[in-house]
Amino acid sequence: MVDFSPQKPCRILSLDGGGAKGFYTLGVLREIEGMVRCPLHEKFDLIFGTSTGAIIAALLALGRSVKEISVHYEKHVPTVMQAKSRRKKSLALAKLGDEIFKEDTFEKMKTGVGIVATRWVIERPMIFKTSIEQAHGRMGTFSPGFGVKVSDAVQASCSAFPFFERKMVKTDKGDLVELIDGGYCANNPTLYAIADAIMALKLPPEHIRVVSVGVGVYPSPKPSWFSTTKWAQKLMSVQLLQKTLEINTQSMDQLRHVLFRHVPTVRISDTFEQPEMATDMFEHNMTKLNILRQRGSESFAKQEQALQQLLS
Repeated sequence: MVDFSPQKPCRILSLDGGGAKGFYTLGVLREIEGMVRCPLHEKFDLIFGTSTGAIIAALLALGRSVKEISVHYEKHVPTVMQAKSRRKKSLALAKLGDEIFKEDTFEKMKTGVGIVATRWVIERPMIFKTSIEQAHGRMGTFSPGFGVKVSDAVQASCSAFPFFERKMVKTDKGDLVELIDGGYCANNPTLYAIADAIMALKLPPEHIRVVSVGVGVYPSPKPSWFSTTKWAQKLMSVQLLQKTLEINTQSMDQLRHVLFRHVPTVRISDTFEQPEMATDMFEHNMTKLNILRQRGSESFAKQEQALQQLLS
């Protein structure tokens, strides 16, 4: 294990969930990668992600560049999000996972990782991790990612029920676990990442630095005058899910500030109020998604000096 200190702190990257709005996250990360001039797995000791953040976190930890991840997002995300049924969405998500992760396991990760999912039956988080040093207990039976393939763990983290089917995974101990989107327990996984650093890695707060990246906050799309009642009801359901995840995100960040205000943290997730920015997690219009990525770059610029200081 690395000997961390105030001069060589443990650097954490935390990535929120938010479906297609992960394009905003990629805009932020593109600029951070350009600033530090190295792959992000070389700069961050722990990378935690929920849902869309889990996809990005896993790919970064496997050594992929932000540009490579953006290519995958442009190819797959619109297809997943415009699928009409729960089953078709889940099949498209599975295709995404299998194509970009193939047979990768958590042993291949180049840095510490936390992929957040939610156990359906017992209503608790299940966090797929890379290193026994991140374990808070049951160290005698620890295995990276519970022996689950990265693709399956990421799909579980992204399975926003009821819009996606629940994801069943089998651990290397033979346990069958039914999982849904990690956003239901921690859409903003920063607290979990700090807990790993303090409770598992036994680091004092002054040895930790955190970059927490959200997906932005946007106006909700409005049904048009010719919308069917069924379409309007579906839109309302999407908005309810999104509101639930946004409340979770903000409450987790508020709690982080209360409990760990002494841990140096830069949070990037701007609010956009212009009507033309209306979007949700199922956005599949590439023109709008490209704008979200540009907004992420602009949000980085507001925090550039703070990030330089934090990551220097």
